[in-house]
Amino acid sequence: MAGHSTATAAAPEPGAAGLSTAPAEDPSGPRGLGPVGWLRWTWRQLTSMRTALVLLFLLAIAAIPGSVFPQRTQNLPAVNDYLRDNPTWGPFMDRLGLFEVYGSAWFAAIYVLLFVSLVGCVLPRTVTHLRTLRQPPPPAPRLLGRLPEHRTTTADADPEQVLAQARQALRARRWRVRTGSDAVSGWVAAEKGYARETGNLLFHLALLGILVAVAVGSLFGFSGKVIVKTGSGFADTVSQYDEFSPGRLAGADQLPPFSMTLDAFHADYQRGGRQNGAPRSFEATVTSKETPDAAPVTTTVEVNEPLEVSGVRMYLTGHGYAPTFTIRDRSGQVVFHDTVVFLPQDGNFTSTGVVKVQDTDPPFALQGIFLPTAAIDEQRGPYSSFPAADNPAVFLAAWTGDLRLDTIPNVYRLDTTGMERVGIKALTPGQSWTVPQTGHRVSFDGFVEFGAFSVARDPGKLPALVASVLAVLGLALSLLVRRRRVWVRARRAADGSTVVEVAGLARSEHATVAGDLDTLVAALPGPDPGP
Repeated sequence: MAGHSTATAAAPEPGAAGLSTAPAEDPSGPRGLGPVGWLRWTWRQLTSMRTALVLLFLLAIAAIPGSVFPQRTQNLPAVNDYLRDNPTWGPFMDRLGLFEVYGSAWFAAIYVLLFVSLVGCVLPRTVTHLRTLRQPPPPAPRLLGRLPEHRTTTADADPEQVLAQARQALRARRWRVRTGSDAVSGWVAAEKGYARETGNLLFHLALLGILVAVAVGSLFGFSGKVIVKTGSGFADTVSQYDEFSPGRLAGADQLPPFSMTLDAFHADYQRGGRQNGAPRSFEATVTSKETPDAAPVTTTVEVNEPLEVSGVRMYLTGHGYAPTFTIRDRSGQVVFHDTVVFLPQDGNFTSTGVVKVQDTDPPFALQGIFLPTAAIDEQRGPYSSFPAADNPAVFLAAWTGDLRLDTIPNVYRLDTTGMERVGIKALTPGQSWTVPQTGHRVSFDGFVEFGAFSVARDPGKLPALVASVLAVLGLALSLLVRRRRVWVRARRAADGSTVVEVAGLARSEHATVAGDLDTLVAALPGPDPGP
């Protein structure tokens, strides 16, 4: 019909499909990264600086429970008490490893991931930086006037003399210098500030060193606590420690065979004034031997001045009093004679302790309060009014019954449940007391002072210190050093003078090269201000 037409799509010409810019459709559907691609993507994400910072933050958060909750390696009785007092949440927290944070799988995972992230981040940058150090500065751009910082001057000297003077001035200020020429003119290129990246890499490598040092210390080191009475000794064996925390790879057979004896202990306190009774000094005189056959060495141990022997340090962390008791049964036979450590409870050394005598009929125990300067108050009862032993006395309570040594092995604790108290008595040194009902005769023979020592060997301590110093040095370099480049071009003008162009570029944030350019221009021969 006239006036009516039908549009018909023209068939594509051969080869027309190959001219399209659209990607060809894959009949199998969109493709993923594939196993290798996912591994590469995961590695790039893990070795990024952002991931390293996140892992470092997570490590700091993960260490918080180790400071809040008691740890098995440091205080096992406190962990058991926490589990007993919290029967609902305690077992759940134990399964999460909150009582053994630094040995838990999740803490180790964060630690290892942080180490791998830093290695993957720092080592490639280190290789790239070493290559950069061997490369000369880049050639001068043709149009120095387009750079943000540039100067143009004229000089009466030849271009070669100007470039030589520029090269000499830059090298005198420890710039790396390169010379050359092109179709435009001769030029000098210089670069300075490589120490910035060196410091940045040194800082991160030092962090790796700190991680390795901490790992070495926790794996191969050990720590412990021991109380040594005056006149008694200590040998470095596990059975001698009151508390012992070995590293994961530190066995009991690897302890160095040193020994020490506490010869004397001396403490001074302020007398009178507003700080009456405040400690002024305390020191321990000890004799140590690195091996059983070694010659003895006498040393004075004070606060922050530990005993160092066989790579182990013994810090004096506290002191107190240990009264001596002799106990006889009805027949007069000695059933107990020893000096017993009483633990201080306040600043005036009001101290409590326990004496347990199992091998007697009936089993017998004493609960005691030792007062170096005894005083009695109607409301407070017996207490010590001064830390020095000016008026020593001991207040005892005698008990009979089951001592439960199997279930309560703590020598400083006595559970009196089900036991019978058979008498109380106050004694001064040299006095005795015959306990009613049992007939035991208790003699208070005197007292000695003891020292509390913290024993530790940390093979990673010195490497960690060195790495920390290097980290501070690297951080200072990365913050204070500025990376920058300068170029100088010199060419002969039509009037016979030499046109000198000086330009620079700062490669660090918030940095400028204006001062460097002014100093360089001032060092060139006979500069005249240009237009």
